[in-house]
Amino acid sequence: MNDTRIAKRAVSALAVGGLLLTGCSEESPLSDSEEGGDVETVGLMVQDLSNPFFSAMEEGVEQAAKDMGAEVVTEDGRQDLGAQNEHVDAFIQQDIDVLLINPVDSEGIEAAVDRAVKAGITVVAVDVAAEGAEAMITSDNVQAGELACEHLFEEIGGEGDILIIDGTPISSVRDRVEGCENVMEDYPDIEVASHQHGDNNREEALTVATDMLTANPDVDGIFAINDPTALGATLAAEQAGVSDLAIVGVDGAPEAEEELAADDSMFVATAAQDPKLLGVTGLEMAVELHAGEELEEDTRLVETELITADNLDSYEGWQ
Repeated sequence: MNDTRIAKRAVSALAVGGLLLTGCSEESPLSDSEEGGDVETVGLMVQDLSNPFFSAMEEGVEQAAKDMGAEVVTEDGRQDLGAQNEHVDAFIQQDIDVLLINPVDSEGIEAAVDRAVKAGITVVAVDVAAEGAEAMITSDNVQAGELACEHLFEEIGGEGDILIIDGTPISSVRDRVEGCENVMEDYPDIEVASHQHGDNNREEALTVATDMLTANPDVDGIFAINDPTALGATLAAEQAGVSDLAIVGVDGAPEAEEELAADDSMFVATAAQDPKLLGVTGLEMAVELHAGEELEEDTRLVETELITADNLDSYEGWQ
């Protein structure tokens, strides 16, 4: 990784140092009933609850809300912007206090966020950006793309052709691809044979990767924007009779851990996130804003870590 990116990561680490200590402390600020005590109902809207990442996030938010005596209402966006607009309107009718939003379209959700804010709801974007939200917490997704692709390019010897399986129009996906492209600047012998969009899930990735491998049977590696996509691509390669690919993803999901532990898997690395930390810290930010307090940072980044078969035993996973 070049000096510019190292410097950038160092700045990010300083910015989130205090955040990580808060998220991992034994006593969360939410456990103090006097702090943000007027928050009684929390809305959580995620992209797709069939993705284990969002199930883990929901679990973290529910536990944190329970500790502060608040109720959580969760809505599943099912990767449908129209459905998420309807959910926001339902939250407004329910007169919730705060909304943690994880949109399927970072820009397309803006009108719905504006309606919620005008209705007096405190809105914080979690995991991805949401236009109009009052604050945001997300993983450092540029860094995640850099970590994953640095490892991928090393695995294939610094040269060859790769596939990029992209995702939906959200900030995290765009940032991960940007991170991968950053690393490509240091690897002039790496070429992108094909770059296609999926919808962030395993089933669609299986179809997309199958088509891509049919058209490009001699590629050396695949960068997938999350673990479900990477695992779908791995299955596609297996079904196509391919055995010499290197495939990387982003998330650090339990299913990814299982695949990394398997003998001779083509899935070789994931840049791990912490969905529970994102959800809990997002709620902490929303409680502070709802109480009329100012945040030290309106946008917070949480660093990711590269997980491979070599360090899998020390990875704690989504605790």
